[in-house]
Amino acid sequence: MISLVDLLDLPPFSISASAKRDIFRSELQELTHHHYLHCPEYKRIIDLMEFESRVAVDPENVPFLPVGIFKTHRLSSVASSSLVSTLNSSGTSGQQVSRISLDRGTANNQKKALARITADCIGDSRLPMLILDSAPSSATTDRTMISARTAGIFGFGNMGLDRTYAFDENMGIKFDVINDFLNRHRDKHVFVFGFTYIIWEHLVLPLSNMGRQFSIDNGTLIHGGGWKKLHDRSVDSAHFKRSVKNVTGITSIYNYYGMAEQAGSIFLECDQGHYHCSNFSDVFIRRNDLTLCDSAERGMIEVISLLPHSYPGHALLTEDVGTLLGEDDCPCGRLGKYFVVHGRIATSEIRGCGDTYQSSS
Repeated sequence: MISLVDLLDLPPFSISASAKRDIFRSELQELTHHHYLHCPEYKRIIDLMEFESRVAVDPENVPFLPVGIFKTHRLSSVASSSLVSTLNSSGTSGQQVSRISLDRGTANNQKKALARITADCIGDSRLPMLILDSAPSSATTDRTMISARTAGIFGFGNMGLDRTYAFDENMGIKFDVINDFLNRHRDKHVFVFGFTYIIWEHLVLPLSNMGRQFSIDNGTLIHGGGWKKLHDRSVDSAHFKRSVKNVTGITSIYNYYGMAEQAGSIFLECDQGHYHCSNFSDVFIRRNDLTLCDSAERGMIEVISLLPHSYPGHALLTEDVGTLLGEDDCPCGRLGKYFVVHGRIATSEIRGCGDTYQSSS
C-alpha cells in the first residue's frame, strides 16, 4: 500500500480514483485513530458521534469538524514539547483567528506537498521570484507564531531564487526594485506570487490609475485568497486575469484554493479554470443536511488532507460553497477530483490571508 511518504515522491496529480480511495481509507483511519488517542477534545467529539476510530471507512464517512472550531479551541494531538510553531489564520480586526499547532513532521510534510504542487505549475527548478507584497517585518518572522499570510510567503518562497518584494512597508509599489529585478532576469522564466486582493488593491488599481505597466510576460503568477472582497466589487477570475495581464503582461496566471487549517495541500487551478485535488487531498460537496451532493450540485465544501498529524484537521467542513465537476477526466490531464468554488456561505465571516493586510502577525 502506498503511504504518505510515497505520495510525497510522486507527481502530485498522478493517482487514479480507485487507487486513491484505497490509500485514503488506510491513511485517514490512521490519522483519525491517532487524533482520537492524543487529542482529548477530538476524542469527546468522536465519542459523541459514536464513531469507532479503529475501523477504516470510506473517506466520505470519516468524521469531519467545522473549520471554525479552530477559532474557539486549541486542538493539538502531540505533546507541547514537540510543537515548533503555531499558524494563525488571517482575519479582520476584532475577529477570532484559527490557531493551528504544528510539529516538525507536519510542517515538513506541508512544505514538501506545497513544493510538489507548485512544481507542477512552474517546473522543478527554483526560479527568480517576485513577491507582490511587502517584506514581513521582524515582528512577524518568529517561526513559533506565524500568520497565514507570512506562512504563505515563506512557503511559496521556498521555490524561489533572488526573492524580491515588490511593495514597501506602506504597500507602495517599489518601481526601481521591480525594474532592477526584471533587468537581472531578462529572458528568464520568473515566478510571481501574491495574494489576490493585495495584487488587485496594490498593483492592478494603482498601475491602471497611473497608466503604467511592467513587462513580465516571461512570468508565471500563482495567487490566492481575498476573493470575497473582489466579488463584492464585481471582479471575477476572468476580469482579474485580464487586468493583471494589462498591467504586467503575465498570461500564465493560476489561482489556488487553500486555508491555514490545511496548509500545504492547496487546490491548484488548471488552465480550464478548475481546482484540482492533489494526491494529498480530497473534496466532498455536502447539502445542508450533510448528505453528499450529486455531481454538478452546489453545496458546502468539505476538504480532506493527509498532512495534519499534529492537530485533527484532516477532515474539515469549510464555510464555502462549491460544485464537484468530475474526477480523473479534466481536459487538462491531471488525475483527481476537480471542482469550482462559488463563494462563502452567506453567514460566514470574511476571512482569508488575502482579505486583510493591516496586520500580518
